[in-house]
Amino acid sequence: MAPNSRYQGGGERVSGAQVRGKRENGTNGGTGGWWTALTMENTENSNNDNLSIDNLKQRLAEIPSVHKPSVSDAEQSDENEITPRGLMIPTDCWLIGGTLGSRNSLLVFRSCALAGATHETIRSKPAQKLHITYKVMQAETKLLARLLDCHGVSEVTADCNDFNILWTGNHPKPGVFRSLCSHQRINHFPRSYELTRKDRLYKNIERMQHSKGMRNFDFIPQTFIMPGDFKELCSVHYRIRGPWIVKPVASSRGRGIFIVETPYQVPLDEPVVVAKYIARPLLVDGHKCDLRLYVAVTSYDPLLIYIYEEGLVRFATVKYDTSHKQLWNPCMHLCNYSINKYHSDYIKSDDPCAENVGHKWTLSALLRHLQSQGKDTVQLMAQIEDIVVKAIITSANSIISACQMFVPNQSNCFELFGFDILIDEDLKAWLLEVNLSPSLGCDSPLDVRLKSAMLADLLTLVGVPAVDPILKPVQSNSPIKTSSMLKMKLGTCRRVHSADGLSQSVKKPAAVGQGGRLTTSTYCLSPEETRLVKLARSQFERRGGWVRVFPTSDSWCRYSQYLDPLSGIPTSAIPSLTSSHLVVQHNYNHLLYTQLFPDVAKTSQAAKGASNQKAASNCVVAAVGQRHNRYERQLDRGHRNSLDPSGSTHTKSQGQEYKQQVCDMLRNGKVLTQGEARRTFSQYLGCILRRISTNQDAEQDSHTEVVLKFLQKASAYLRTPFVVKIPSSKLAGKDRAAIVAKQLNDFLYLYNRETDLYSDTVDRLNSVPNKLFMQFLETATESDLEEVLSLQTLRNIPHKVNTTCGFQGLLKCFPNVTLTTSKSVANGKRTAIKLAKPS
Repeated sequence: MAPNSRYQGGGERVSGAQVRGKRENGTNGGTGGWWTALTMENTENSNNDNLSIDNLKQRLAEIPSVHKPSVSDAEQSDENEITPRGLMIPTDCWLIGGTLGSRNSLLVFRSCALAGATHETIRSKPAQKLHITYKVMQAETKLLARLLDCHGVSEVTADCNDFNILWTGNHPKPGVFRSLCSHQRINHFPRSYELTRKDRLYKNIERMQHSKGMRNFDFIPQTFIMPGDFKELCSVHYRIRGPWIVKPVASSRGRGIFIVETPYQVPLDEPVVVAKYIARPLLVDGHKCDLRLYVAVTSYDPLLIYIYEEGLVRFATVKYDTSHKQLWNPCMHLCNYSINKYHSDYIKSDDPCAENVGHKWTLSALLRHLQSQGKDTVQLMAQIEDIVVKAIITSANSIISACQMFVPNQSNCFELFGFDILIDEDLKAWLLEVNLSPSLGCDSPLDVRLKSAMLADLLTLVGVPAVDPILKPVQSNSPIKTSSMLKMKLGTCRRVHSADGLSQSVKKPAAVGQGGRLTTSTYCLSPEETRLVKLARSQFERRGGWVRVFPTSDSWCRYSQYLDPLSGIPTSAIPSLTSSHLVVQHNYNHLLYTQLFPDVAKTSQAAKGASNQKAASNCVVAAVGQRHNRYERQLDRGHRNSLDPSGSTHTKSQGQEYKQQVCDMLRNGKVLTQGEARRTFSQYLGCILRRISTNQDAEQDSHTEVVLKFLQKASAYLRTPFVVKIPSSKLAGKDRAAIVAKQLNDFLYLYNRETDLYSDTVDRLNSVPNKLFMQFLETATESDLEEVLSLQTLRNIPHKVNTTCGFQGLLKCFPNVTLTTSKSVANGKRTAIKLAKPS
């Protein structure tokens, strides 16, 4: 493998100009020309493996499942949906829907591609031949990048618009959505913050409670938004005493969360949400736990929602105290992995097949554990599915309105949400929060295994077109075309049907013939309606480990009351966001229900006419029971090895040589650039972080205090506000060390984000060459980093100035901020560490 490859089997990031240059020269990174490769591929397919529906039926009998199949696909199918039984994806096929070059072909992603990827296997992938590309913006995507690289998808720079997949960690601006072509996919919908911001989530659910009844939306604790609801919080507190849990409205990783006993402990100088603390959680072996579920939304109109059949169960490190005398201990009351992983008692399993070992389990392992205790896990999962669907419905109205304004193609957007669910001792599920971009970090083998399978299935589910981003059909942005598109949309909206006409049309669903094919009666559907039905069916066929929870055979009888009867769009309690404001006169949700489940729709209509509620109830129980079997199956696939390379490409002697060269340069008058100094310091703090979170010796307390004092001073020099909270003196030493380590990790997260602003692409005069510096960082130990930082610090301090009294020189520094390490931390050395202050 080339030394400059990002990952094993991956390639370098390329710019848009480089991508165009390859096509103009007719090359494909050293392989044959583009048209030659395309012609050869088409010839092979035509002579050997013609990927028609008939041949696909013969090559494989079923879609590869993420889990061990316990029953047949027909029995597991939701779902009573009539689907083509034979259309399956062969295990050696990386395309579906057509051959290479076909406009209907889609890429297939598999987690098994991560194992044993070589340059030869990558060059043989369709994505490599078609020059498929992806772009990442402000997101931690090591797993995603590795998965895409192994499938032959290349990364492009941030200034390149010739991409197929855009993965971003924040909310894109409207201009990003407007510029999307039909073959491009982005991992967010506009205004998805209506669901992921805690204040917006609670307000939307509260409105639905007022308009549709509290008992239908009773899955969140009583919540208040500060500072506006402070008086109401005080009034409620005097009736039902605390404790209360306080969360920032837009934070993640457990940052800024704490528990209070009275409203007067709540800060009023910043927007926070205050929720009633659930005091009687479900305990497993005495430990509190919560669930992280992965939810995918591929469309909002019609609504298509999926839950991944496997999730994570996160445990608090310290056993739960029901007396509430230790509310100040976050390692007891908070289950966030980002908090508990720094506790010295945290158990991390190194076995990817161990699903119920340590402080992180799989969802299926927890369900099997509860079932062994006689708990009704079917009802539990029915509650969780209901929470997911209703939470998305509460915010769907605003998102649909934004999609109509900004998104040019319905298939452009998809969303991966992280739902955090808490279960109480009565086995009632509560929604804690919804995460916009759930972490794809892989700190344990179990993380790698689950998330690699989930992410591969997600990319296959959303359907990435196998289209060359350069040779795509030209799309004009001229005012004439924009005006014509607007007229077409308005024309579609103005085909108004009366309520009587709509009811007559939905009473006559199109018939479904043998094998799931639409019969000639589907000609009554418009081209757009036919396309939507085909889209829903094709997604279901390639769903992999995703379980569709809307629409299902029981979804219409459960959720139709929350949908507008004419448009099918989820209703909103806000007058300005009603369906009349959205100006749509179709009911795509009811259309899918009648087309995908024609027999159930007829039965439900008959049961409604006969007032037979028992038949409808039995239908719901049967559908949930079929889906529930998938949640309990043991995880069987996914990448089982670490994502990191097997070892450094440099030997220990080479590492010492790199360190010696850097030190000699610093002694001879050269300096580290600002970006190099910050990266060195960041890596050194990472070593300190690992030291205080793993050591349990007698000096752990002193190390913790040194780091805490450093954070108090250094936090003032970050661009982003960062408040250091002093842990309670009542905490045990290891609990206190875990909290300080968590805050140091949060500091590093913000510090590294600001460090990314400093690019060292070109070597500067009198500075250490960037290539040599990166080789040094790859092999540096804690003592190596400390030695280089000491030389850099002393290099920029006049000899007459005491090293502990401040810093001057090329790098900006934190005045009077030193990290004085004790003997056990720094081998008896007293080192002044200079931090680069952002200019």
